[in-house]
Amino acid sequence: MNMLSKALLAATVTGLFSASTLAADFNLKIQSSDPSGDLNFKIQQDWAERVEQMSNGRIDIDLLPVGSIVKHTETLGSIKLGILDGHITATGYFSGKDPAFGLIGNMVGAWSDTTQLLQYMNYGGGNELMTELYAPYGVKFIGASTTGVESFISKKPLDGVDDLKGLKLRAPEGLVQQVFAAAGATPVNLPGSEVFTGLSKGVIDAADYTVFSTNQKAGMNDIATHPVQPGFHSLPLIDVSISQKKWDSMPADLQQILQTSVRDFSYDITTQLKIADQAALTEAQNNPNITIHNWSDDERKKFREIAKTQWKVFAERSPNAQKVYDSVTTFLTSNGLL
Repeated sequence: MNMLSKALLAATVTGLFSASTLAADFNLKIQSSDPSGDLNFKIQQDWAERVEQMSNGRIDIDLLPVGSIVKHTETLGSIKLGILDGHITATGYFSGKDPAFGLIGNMVGAWSDTTQLLQYMNYGGGNELMTELYAPYGVKFIGASTTGVESFISKKPLDGVDDLKGLKLRAPEGLVQQVFAAAGATPVNLPGSEVFTGLSKGVIDAADYTVFSTNQKAGMNDIATHPVQPGFHSLPLIDVSISQKKWDSMPADLQQILQTSVRDFSYDITTQLKIADQAALTEAQNNPNITIHNWSDDERKKFREIAKTQWKVFAERSPNAQKVYDSVTTFLTSNGLL
């Protein structure tokens, strides 16, 4: 072989080697339950970029907004089928598959702060329970996050439990609707994308939707001028999960990177949303057309007592739901939170 041939061969081998090092070892197609314009989604994108950097490019995440490939309620089954590799979503969306997901996904009235839920998940047995619940679906639960205690949008003044009676309220199916119905409200099935229109047209009087800053940015408080803040009723579990097959094929160092990154992500999103909520609250307080309602401790306790009765009822719907109820109430009791 002459010198020119050797040089060409060396260049080809070097080029092939460089291409292989640039290609990711694991490409993950992950669908979010949030739209691309939301702050939530932007924070999730930042997480995906950090994972790529932390793994030196060995993990590449293609993060997709809600509904890109399947409905937000279908991601769990789609991961098992290989349509998606993972999701970042509210666990409660899968209560139709097992009521346990509705209970652990949003145990209405249980948590008054994000740190309480994350403490339960990371140190109180929640992560282990989610791992067990997802196993039959071929899905690996990586870690827990949340957003913030959700605000309450209302066109009518709400200062306590009695004001809920007869209120036409948009709320997610499952435990959330069940609790509000027990409190005297009239729950209405309405997708999140139709909340603004529903309020504008009088289809609903109020809505359990999301955090205060998102509502304020979307103009919800301009048409429903009696928001309840700080929230007290709803704190959703957000889980980051991928295909069990993908997880099993990963080396231990990449698995550790993913788990550590989700811990970081949970702190990042809850902190950023708390900052955004405070800024939005200041903006709303300066608007003379908006009246913010902050329920007294007594009224919050009344609502929670109603919620607690419904936790028990919901727990009876499946053996897994009973496991969730026992696990969460044990944690709350042992930490003086019940």
